[in-house]
Amino acid sequence: MAYELYYWPSIQGRGEFVRLALEEGAADYIDVARKSGASKMMKMMEGAGVTTIPYAPPFLKAGKLVIGQSANILLYLGSRHRLAPKPDAGRLWVHQLQLTIADLVKEIHDTHHPVASSLYYEDQKSEAKRYSGHFLKERVPKYLGYFERVIKKSGGPFLTGKKLTYADLSLFQIVSGLRFAFPNATAIAEKKVPNVVGVHDRVIARPRIENYLNSKRRIPFNQNGIFRAYKELDA
Repeated sequence: MAYELYYWPSIQGRGEFVRLALEEGAADYIDVARKSGASKMMKMMEGAGVTTIPYAPPFLKAGKLVIGQSANILLYLGSRHRLAPKPDAGRLWVHQLQLTIADLVKEIHDTHHPVASSLYYEDQKSEAKRYSGHFLKERVPKYLGYFERVIKKSGGPFLTGKKLTYADLSLFQIVSGLRFAFPNATAIAEKKVPNVVGVHDRVIARPRIENYLNSKRRIPFNQNGIFRAYKELDA
């Protein structure tokens, strides 16, 4: 069975967290909108051909199942592709880490759209500047510091210890995205979280991930995704 991944065809966005897991898990999947456009995805969001209507992409079709929300999709994929422990305690712990990453992703998005997603960045630049200042000074150190403590507590080198999970793949994406969006501020923040940087470096060196990152399947960071590079926001 080939999975069908539904997400916007021109951005990494929240779909990238799922793509990284599918790639590392050697899963057979089709990135539907990139192959044939977004029309089928939009119809499914309107209820066509599904019994459970997804609110928004990403969502994953696995046989008759349609699973929405990045963290929920990863919870499903994790134990099936050796990217999460099978016992409930470990599986839920990795899910909890992923939900914390989802909170961080929302705050990263709000650095350039703090007022409303329906407005252009240019319509909320002053608010974005103020929000980003607080985010870089207070929130980035808090989140990365938390993950640093988790890695140390586990004994490392990954979030749950010796074995990589999908949460490590997502932490890699967070570090990569912050480096793109806020290179100056991120370089300063990384000095205090060497274990987080270590997770990033170990993930990028994994053969399947390295192959993916060097392929056309990996959409480059751009100014339409979650991570956007505006020099005036990089305090």
